[in-house]
Amino acid sequence: MHDGKRITVTTTRLALAFPDGHPGGRFLVIGARGGDDLAPLDMEQTCLRQGNVHDHHVLAGRGFQVMPQVEGRFDGAMVVLPRARAQGRAWIAEAASRLAPGASLWVSGQRTDGVETMLKDLRRLAPVDEVHSKAHGKIFRVILPEGDWLPADWAGRSREIAPGFVTRPGVFSADGIDPGSALLAACLPDRMPTRVIDLGAGWGWLAAQALARPGIEVIHLVEAEHDALESARDNIRDPRARFHWADARDFSLAEPVNGVLMNPPFHDGRTADPRIGTDFIAAAARLLTGAGRLWLVANRHLPYEPALTQHFAQVQEIGGDNRFKVIEATGAGRGAIRRGRH
Repeated sequence: MHDGKRITVTTTRLALAFPDGHPGGRFLVIGARGGDDLAPLDMEQTCLRQGNVHDHHVLAGRGFQVMPQVEGRFDGAMVVLPRARAQGRAWIAEAASRLAPGASLWVSGQRTDGVETMLKDLRRLAPVDEVHSKAHGKIFRVILPEGDWLPADWAGRSREIAPGFVTRPGVFSADGIDPGSALLAACLPDRMPTRVIDLGAGWGWLAAQALARPGIEVIHLVEAEHDALESARDNIRDPRARFHWADARDFSLAEPVNGVLMNPPFHDGRTADPRIGTDFIAAAARLLTGAGRLWLVANRHLPYEPALTQHFAQVQEIGGDNRFKVIEATGAGRGAIRRGRH
């Protein structure tokens, strides 16, 4: 799910910043995705920080040293800006904390990801040079000054956004409870199934609402973003909870479950891709017993009904509003296509 444009943009900017190849010493990169071409960098000297499990595995498969959280010290670093401004600031603060004064910290990003604003912000805080523009974006170098030069609020600390719940910068719905998840929670039955999976569990609010009802013996929180899962660990101390840093689309358990909850994503970066949701639906059907139930919330315009009827025998809308629909599906593995109706 990485478009060719993203790969080309990263390659051309790196070539401008590092025309002679690897900048020297141990080099940290935060935010590079699985499809990004990092050709100028020495694989043996480069460490990548990537918390998305899919991108993490792709980069590791290419031979890079990859970790979900930064460890150790480095001679230089680069941050590839994400969409969320607070997350970009947190990554810059994280990279800077691993460098000595005088080291080079490179920042690369698209205009649509706020690179112009980040450049202005950093110019007020530290020496900036080597500004290169290419392919609707920029890459530039910050020379780290002595002392505490970054504002304290740039650090990616957890913050409480609802009583008993914290989030980290950049996670889905980092500023409050997602309204779709709130609608789904209101539609859950008074008594839950015994074995439940929350696919794409985020920072754990929905799983916590399910655990507040009787019935659950174990709930598996499956989340692809490491920072979100760490927030979920902070938020849920219930011994019935199991935490999995995994892609929901290929997650598996030794035994099937009898309940699945999900509020699936439908964007890859800025690109809308409803196929992510349909893949979540297929995964739910695979993980459930035939008598198990799926509870799904989605934006009303998303075309999930064909996938639901393909994989489940009974599909009904049980709640929602003008923005969202809440759907319950049962009979996994006995959908329309499996019964021969196309």
